[in-house]
Amino acid sequence: MASLRDIRRRIASVQNTRKITKAMEMVAAAKLRRNQARIESLRPYAGDMIEMMVDLATYSEDARQYALLQEREVRTVAVVAMTGDRGLAGAFNANVVRKAMAIERELSDQGVETRVLAVGRKGIGTLKFRGCRLEKSWQGLSDRPQYTDAKAIAGELIEMYLSEQVDRVRLVYNHFTSPIEQTLMDDVILPVPKEAVTDGSEDRPPVSYIYEPDPEDILEGLLPKYVEIAVYQALLESSASEQGARMSAMRNASDSAEEMIDGLTLALNRARQAAITQEILEVVAGAEALG
Repeated sequence: MASLRDIRRRIASVQNTRKITKAMEMVAAAKLRRNQARIESLRPYAGDMIEMMVDLATYSEDARQYALLQEREVRTVAVVAMTGDRGLAGAFNANVVRKAMAIERELSDQGVETRVLAVGRKGIGTLKFRGCRLEKSWQGLSDRPQYTDAKAIAGELIEMYLSEQVDRVRLVYNHFTSPIEQTLMDDVILPVPKEAVTDGSEDRPPVSYIYEPDPEDILEGLLPKYVEIAVYQALLESSASEQGARMSAMRNASDSAEEMIDGLTLALNRARQAAITQEILEVVAGAEALG
């Protein structure tokens, strides 16, 4: 049985750990609120961009003539795994890596070559440890992703697609649903999905805008922007999901620490009571021996 001193030391250690997890939970909650605000401000912009692209495609002579819209036979696929730069977030990083590796195995079984790219220090380290050769990697972005970061990543992906190094680009990331729920996503961003340039209608609606220059030139310029926005939104969703997962993990850790402290306190009281009882028995035995 542990001594009173050992139990007191364990209680103090767990209390210190609980202070750390409580602080980390509060920090994650603050960052989550900030990232939620950024996501909510971006979603209307992304929706309006898609609406404009649909309208532009409607008045273009051949919307599928652009390189970023053309579908090719899939021989090589780029898989971009978006993770965080830090751990202590439950299964947040592991789920993305597991999904990326599953996609790689699935495509390999189909005879399709895979090129893996990673965002986030945790994903980079885990993928390299598992023997995965990374085509490109970025880190230091998960805490506060910027549009310039998304632009650099999107530029790399667009270059790989236009040079026909890859025939499809898939993003694997966590979509933020709520602080306690993240949805693992697998989105194809190149070629640009048909849904981004068509509303499913074959009839042209009445003209709603006057474009200068012509719709074809504007659409050609918007397509790379669409890819940049898609990557930026994925970075923001992943960042918010990471903070939500960390907040939940730290709350669970704090609750576990509370339970452990209660258990150790009960053990301390029992040990103290046993020590007092032992001392009383020794006093009584000594008195009887003298008497």
